[in-house]
Amino acid sequence: MDFSEFLERKNQLQKANLGGLEAQFLLAPEMRLKYNADKIKASNPKKAAVLALFYPNTNNETCFLLTERAKYKGTHSAQISFPGGKIDKKDFNLKETALRETFEEVGVPKNKITILRELTDVFIPPSNFLATPFLGYTDEAPKLITNYEVASAFKVPVKALLDNANLTSIKMTTSYASNIVVPCFQFNGHIVWGATAMILSEIKELLK
Repeated sequence: MDFSEFLERKNQLQKANLGGLEAQFLLAPEMRLKYNADKIKASNPKKAAVLALFYPNTNNETCFLLTERAKYKGTHSAQISFPGGKIDKKDFNLKETALRETFEEVGVPKNKITILRELTDVFIPPSNFLATPFLGYTDEAPKLITNYEVASAFKVPVKALLDNANLTSIKMTTSYASNIVVPCFQFNGHIVWGATAMILSEIKELLK
């Protein structure tokens, strides 16, 4: 998708109905399907926010930003994710959380980002977070400056997201489960699964 086309579709992207859980669950791990709204509420999840940031590459193709988390002794070590994190007391709202975390993690200042809309919350059982995703863009490819939480940051063309050839499932072992089969995206050797894949599934339906 050419970036000029993406910009032309801004109003459509803002007003279109979201796919919600139906779209998310196309890429949800089996364990996530066991949690309904009542069970999520009963778990009293912590609040967090992430940003799906879109921008043009040097060929003016629309891309979005993903990060590889740094390795650490924790639930989401080395996983692929959007910039984001838990809400801070100084954050006015979750949108501010997403913008602050994006600046802290990859160095993109919030005055360079336009937020188009909020997406459907995604519950993350292993860490008990309820993450609110935001869809935004910046007019030029950002200069990325990663902090200690991020091992690397990379761009993915929208055309790769829309290509069903990049959908698959794999068997994997995580810090909290062994030999589980999960649906995922594969982008240039990166496996994107869990909450990030669920958010991308809703974005994919929105872009289609």
